[in-house]
Amino acid sequence: MIVKEVTGILEELAPLAHAEDFDNVGLLVGDGNQEVSGILVTLDTLENVVDEAIAHNCNLIVSFHPIIFSGLKKLTGDTYVQRVVIKAIQHKIAIYSMHTALDNSVDGVNAKICEVLGIMEPKILIPQKNTIKKLTTYAPLEAVEDLKNALYNAGAGTIGNYSNCSFTTKGIGSYKANENANPTKGDIGKTHFEEEMQINITFTSSVEKKVMNALFKNHPYEEVAYEVLTLENTNQDIGMGMIGSLNKPMKEIDFLNLVKERMHAKGIRHSALLDKNIEKVAVLGGSGAFAIKAAKAAGADLFITADVKYHQFFEAEDSMVIADIGHFETEQFTKNLLVDYLTKKIPNFAVRLSESKTNPIKYL
Repeated sequence: MIVKEVTGILEELAPLAHAEDFDNVGLLVGDGNQEVSGILVTLDTLENVVDEAIAHNCNLIVSFHPIIFSGLKKLTGDTYVQRVVIKAIQHKIAIYSMHTALDNSVDGVNAKICEVLGIMEPKILIPQKNTIKKLTTYAPLEAVEDLKNALYNAGAGTIGNYSNCSFTTKGIGSYKANENANPTKGDIGKTHFEEEMQINITFTSSVEKKVMNALFKNHPYEEVAYEVLTLENTNQDIGMGMIGSLNKPMKEIDFLNLVKERMHAKGIRHSALLDKNIEKVAVLGGSGAFAIKAAKAAGADLFITADVKYHQFFEAEDSMVIADIGHFETEQFTKNLLVDYLTKKIPNFAVRLSESKTNPIKYL
């Protein structure tokens, strides 16, 4: 198995097209055609992680956070980022990062937090915009079913729990081929009228390339008439944060103690307790203060995240509790999620959970 085959499997879980624009995801170091001897999964790629990969003959590191975030102008070993990249290149170790692509996955970072805390029926808190597209095309009647099936196989036509979704309308198409054309139907220089079906089908932005390739490969006409539009519809399977409910309401202090225990938090910074039961809980791994307003609007009793600034705690406004449990703490189980996923997808392959400590924050 080569590197790009492994990354292709990872992108089924977290398509890179769903990452935030500011992010740096994908293969950051290495050759996508290199044979993989072993995979090491980590939250951060530091020097000790690269050393661990070398020791265990793993030449692919799957990292949640990107080691290269902004542009590198030199590689002299002056910074920890440069030293990591240099050592990885010297030992032919590829580094792949998922970061916000996995944040935005319905089965990603925040789903894992919900699983650990027993939050039931979680849903996306802030759906990502502009992820749903619609293809409209036209095909002769005898070609419609084969073309639709090709589009379905490419990933189009899936809406929630339903697949093979499309809408067709019968009509009459017309065209006149010039002397340079090679028409499938009709004669050069004469206007041809053909009974056709208009096909409407939606797809997510992550599969657009596959869908368009399937359209051009399987459409019978030399020139394909089509339109692709970006829709404003909400996609509940892509976006930041999640919100769900506890199986049974809990007192605030009892739930915070449960969070501290299960998330291995050294301490929890929180806004004022409101002396009410916690039932509806929102979560957002990593720096999630930007989602405070969304959590309130969704009716959360408590919002778990990290990196909340002093004045941002005031935004709770006595309507919910904001709990900052630490950046590392909110994302620590992500590597377990990825190991489990890869092990199921490629059993009997060397996939290791990194044992290196990468949390930069220490507690007195």
